[in-house]
Amino acid sequence: MLANLGGMHLLIILGIVLLLFGSTKLPALAKGLGQSISIFKKETEKGAEVDAASAAAPTVAAPATATTVSPAPADPAR
Repeated sequence: MLANLGGMHLLIILGIVLLLFGSTKLPALAKGLGQSISIFKKETEKGAEVDAASAAAPTVAAPATATTVSPAPADPAR
């Protein structure tokens, strides 16, 4: 879908964005977008490190504990 965007299409989209947000807001929007992308990259790298560490660490199963079930109280009406 986005493969068919040409230079003229991108200029039209840029013009619409400029009309909607104004020239004074565009630097702030670009800065916010850049910060969001850098935070996303850091978090995905951190997630990949955690996944790699958890895959490398051996898993130890906890020992099963026996549970007892108390008998139901007797019905005094019987």
